[in-house]
Parts: sequence; C-alpha cells; structure tokens
Amino acid sequence: MSALKASGPARIGQYLALLAYLVFLAFPFLWLVSTAFKPAPELASLHPTWIPKDPTAANFRQAFDEQPLLRAAGNSLVAAVAAAVIAVAVATPLAYVTARHRGRLASAATGWVVISQAFPFVLVIIPLFLILKNLHLINSVAGLVMVYVVWSLPFALWMLMGYVRAVPAELEEAAAVDGAGRIRTLVSVTAPLLGPGIVATALFAFVTAWNEFFFALVLLKSPEKQTLPVVLTHFLGAEGVADLGPLAAAAFLATLPSLVVFAVLQRRITGGTLAGAVKS
Repeated sequence: MSALKASGPARIGQYLALLAYLVFLAFPFLWLVSTAFKPAPELASLHPTWIPKDPTAANFRQAFDEQPLLRAAGNSLVAAVAAAVIAVAVATPLAYVTARHRGRLASAATGWVVISQAFPFVLVIIPLFLILKNLHLINSVAGLVMVYVVWSLPFALWMLMGYVRAVPAELEEAAAVDGAGRIRTLVSVTAPLLGPGIVATALFAFVTAWNEFFFALVLLKSPEKQTLPVVLTHFLGAEGVADLGPLAAAAFLATLPSLVVFAVLQRRITGGTLAGAVKS
C-alpha cells in the first residue's frame, strides 16, 4: 500500500511533465491556426489574443487568390509520394540483406548512414546541381524526386534494418523446415511483420519531402513546377515584410496533409506486433 501511495505523486508529476511537453509542441500550431483566422486589424494589434475576436476566412481566400497553392500542393504531393515509394522499395531489400548478413556490408551501410546525415545541404548542393545539369534534370520534378530519394535513403535503410533485426530469425527457419522456399518465406512470413516498419519509413520519407525547401528552391526555377514550401515564401514582400494573415492560412493548409497521413497510418505504425508468431 505504501508503495502505491509513493508512486502516486511520481505518476502525477510524469503526467504533468507530459502535458507541459504536449503544450510546448502544440503551441506553434495553435498560434498558427489562431493567426490564420484573425482579420487584419487584430493582426496589427499591439495586444494579441489567443482566440480571434472576429474570426474570418478572408485570409484563406486571399491566399488562394494571390498564389497558386493547389498547383504547388500537387507538385509537392507528387514529389513526396514518389520519393516515399521509391525510397521504401529500394531500402527494404537492402535492409534485409544488411541486417541478416552481418559483416563488412552492414558496417559500410551503418557508416554511410552516419556520414551522410552529417553533410549539410549547402555542402552538397553545388556538385548535386552539376550532376543533375548533366542529366538534364534541372527544373524537373523527376530530378527533385531523385534528390529526395537519395537524401532519405540512408535513414530509411537504418530504420528498416532495426525492424528486420526485430523479426526473429527462428520464424524464417521454421518456415524453411515446413518446406517454404526463400522467396515464399520472405513474402509470407517476413514481409507482413515488416509492415509497421515499412509504413513508418514511408511516412518519414513523405514528410521529409513534403516539408523540404532548400533543394526545391535551388533546383526548380519555373513557377509552375515549384513546390508548396517555396510558394509560401512568395507571401513575403520585397523588404521581407510578411503578409501575415494569408501566410498563416497557407502554412496551416500546408501542414494538414502531414497530419492527415500520420492520423491515418498511426495505427499501422504502432499496431505491429510479433505476439503469437513463434511456433509452439
């Protein structure tokens, strides 16, 4: 009984700390939503309020009137989905081979992940630009997809390696004993258990590509091919003064796809389990 009483204050403290952390994370988004629905006089007020006194959708209408948000969102969606699909398709077999066959390949892959994540964007943009220029992929969504795949592939490989190692090798051995071949084992036994890892990796690649700004700014010059993060910068005036209301409205709309994708797939990410998979 005393142990339970002692754990009560500690548990309350944990909940309070978690609540404070959630408030800290949610504050920028809530303030963005509030700003998106504020009319111009409230945005210029010296005494800002949490909740708009006179909420309006005029900022959203103005944002769509001033910039081609739908076209830019379509470009971002194509680039993000293509990058996620290709990155997962390439990383999954590589992760399986690397995780199951320890040796120089696994060490080289791990080193590649660490080294690649240490490179800043500015360091690689010039050689990357020259390579894409020789391939005639400058100002091309296909070239941008290629960049996103290469940039997200190391981390995707590292993530999937962890999921592959979490799958007991005994399951594959049991399938082999039952007469299943290598391909049948991978398709029927291993692949379903990697589902949550594949979804989580695809989500990471999608969100990374959807939110990416620097590569899209440098590689895409035609206005009709620009992605949503680049178009959002057009709400800044020549002197760096932001058109705050439409900018907040457009930024709010730009965050929705990531939130929707995560909400739809979060069960798939957290729902993977190996319980009951081992033969008794």
